[in-house]
Parts: sequence; structure tokens; C-alpha cells
Amino acid sequence: MIKKRTIWIAVGAAIAIALLVVLRPHREQKVEAAQGPPAAEVAQVQSGSISQVLTMAGQFQPYQVVQIHPKVSGFIRHIYVDIGDIVTRGETLAVLEVPELQAQLQGTAFAVKQTRDDVVRAQNEVQRAISRHAALHDEYVRLARASKEQPGLIAEQELDDAQAKDLSSGAQIDAAKSALAAAEQRAEVAKSNYLRVRALHQYTDVISPFNGVVTWRYADTGALIQAGTTSNTQALPIVTVSQSDLLRLRVPVPEMDVRYVHIGEPMQVTVSAVGRSFVGKVVRFTRNVSLQTRTMETEIDVWNRHLTLDPGMYANTELQLAQANNVPTIPVGAIMLRNGKFEVEVLDSTNHVHIRPVQIGLQGSLLAQIKHGLKPGDRVIIAAQSKYQPGELVTPVLKKEPTSEVYRESNGMVDMAAQQGGQS
Repeated sequence: MIKKRTIWIAVGAAIAIALLVVLRPHREQKVEAAQGPPAAEVAQVQSGSISQVLTMAGQFQPYQVVQIHPKVSGFIRHIYVDIGDIVTRGETLAVLEVPELQAQLQGTAFAVKQTRDDVVRAQNEVQRAISRHAALHDEYVRLARASKEQPGLIAEQELDDAQAKDLSSGAQIDAAKSALAAAEQRAEVAKSNYLRVRALHQYTDVISPFNGVVTWRYADTGALIQAGTTSNTQALPIVTVSQSDLLRLRVPVPEMDVRYVHIGEPMQVTVSAVGRSFVGKVVRFTRNVSLQTRTMETEIDVWNRHLTLDPGMYANTELQLAQANNVPTIPVGAIMLRNGKFEVEVLDSTNHVHIRPVQIGLQGSLLAQIKHGLKPGDRVIIAAQSKYQPGELVTPVLKKEPTSEVYRESNGMVDMAAQQGGQS
């Protein structure tokens, strides 16, 4: 009995295994039929914008900065400014005391008065010489006429003496005029010397050359300050004045992006230290790429009328590289590179997969511009494209993607049209 029961159990197990092997494929087919076509993440082609900007860090510099040296040497009698003071153009910063210069000014003023008196004296001599010559000339003319009318009436010696006096008085006029010219020249020299000394004396008032801020003070009242007109490097300035109502922001532009720098280009400037953004403008650049850094120094002028910013602060700025508005865009993940060409997998109206070549324009980190190959409303697979075959039926899972993007980078832009050989 035990043997028969064992045999029947073995036969039953074999039959069960055989049925399981036969029925398993049918069950798998039913499961697959229940699941349907594979799912695919898709996005619609949308009309949007892509902007690519270059972010650069720079440092503010004063528009002008100058160390104020006096033109003459002297002791500081008064100094009116200190570090941080706001000054205006023409404002007196300090006054020097130069006693010997005052004496020179008085001396040159006396010299001018003396030469003017000499000119007046010379003018009087000219007038006297002219009057004397006129009298002697008239006398000679009368004698000559009388001698002609009544020969022998006037002695020849007397007539010759009158003529000699006439000619001599005429020469005295020329001499007096020469003396007058010399006196006038001496007067001009004296006047020029006086103006020179007076100008030097005016330099005892040290004034600001422009509107700005005193960034450093080097001397106090009573200090001896040397003139700044020599090459003596030991001569200290009185103060340093910085023009800060207009600042220069210097930024290095990478070699590949130099072509996008244009005079007058507006620039967005963000200063973290004050938590604000400002609008600047490209005003100058070196037109020379550094061999060490492969960058070109570019200057942006930023108005700072309220002195919110300080020279030396760091700022970030953005240079517009390229922009495409109202163009078809797709997620970057939808693009495939095969055999040197860009392609995407597109779903038709029946959700079947098709391969379509496309031409790409500007590309950001999220979106890419489509120049040719797609139109708004088309659906493209955005992930795991290798899982799907052309003509395969899929179940689309629509993903919401942004329509526009501002792509910021620090090393230039990506222009995929250039990678495709410049097709248009």
C-alpha cells in the first residue's frame, strides 16, 4: 500500500509540473496584455525665449584719483579736510604759509610800478623831442625862405647851423622812441614776472581739482610740505582725493566672448555688499587680450551719485551674449547626437515613435532652441530614448517644462549651430 501511494504521489507531482510549464507562457502573455505599451516621458515643443549671459566678477575703481601736492614748498597754516570728507571742485583743502614768496610778490609789484613810471617818462621825452624838432624845423624853413627871397640877407653859416639843428632834433625823436620801446619792454618783463610770482602765491591755496572724497590725509597743521614739481619721490602729498560719484567697474572678458563687447552696451551690475543692483554701460576696453589670462579688460561706468558704493567693492555683472525670442524650444534631454547630427524621437498622433533630424540654435542648461525640424505642439521623448524603437507604440506621460530660460555661464556661450557647420 505504501509503495502504491508513493507512486501515485510522484505521478501527481509530475503532472502538476507539466501543467505549470504549459500554462506559464499564457499567464505572462495575459500580464503583458494587461500592462499595454511601455510608458515614455514626453514634452511638447513650446514657443519661448532663451538668453545666454556671461557672468563676470569685477572690482570698482574710482573714476579719477589723485594725490594732491602743492606747487610751492611751505608750512601748512590751515588744513580743512580729513579722511572721508566730501569735497567739491575748487574747494580749498589747505592753505600754505610761504613768507619769502610774499616778499617776492611785493618786490615784483614794485618793479611793475617802477617800469610803468619809466614808460611814462620815456613817452614825455618823445613828446618833448617832437616839439623841439617842430620848433627847430620851422626856424630852419623860415631862414631858408628868407635867404631865397633876399640873397645875402641870411649868412650861410647861420643857415647851415639851423639846418643842422633841424636834422639833430629829428634824430632825437628816433632816439626817444627807441628809449620808449625799451622802457615798454622792461615793463612787460616786470609784469610777466609779477604774474608768475602771483600765480605761485595763489598756489598757497591748495584746492580740489574735482568733486570727490578725501580718501587719505598725510599732513597736519604746521608740517613742512615740499613742492610737487620735482622728481623727488620723498615729497609727501597733503591728501588723496578720489572721484567716487562715477565709478569704473573693471571686468575680464574671456577671449571667446570679446566679440560681444560693444561700446554703449548696458550691463546689469549686482553688488552683494549693499544688496542692490545697478545699471552700468560699457564705455571702454583695452582692445588687447592678455597673454597670461586670455582675457580683455573691460570698463563699465556706474553712476554713484549718492555714494552708495565704495571703490574697491566687488560686483558681479552680466554681459548679454545671445538671445532668441519667440522661438520653438525643447528640453535639452530630448536631443540625441548620432553620426554627428542632432536628432529627437517624436510621437505622431497615434503615439508611435519616429526619428527626426533637427537643427539646434542656442542652448542653455535646460532648454535648446529649435531652428528646423520641429514646430510648437510636437511631442518629443525627453528620457531613455534608447529603450524605444522607430515605429514602436508607447504610452506618453506628459511632463511640464519651462518655456523660457536665462542661461548664465562664466566661460562663454554654447552655440550649437556652430557645431553643425553653421547651417541656417
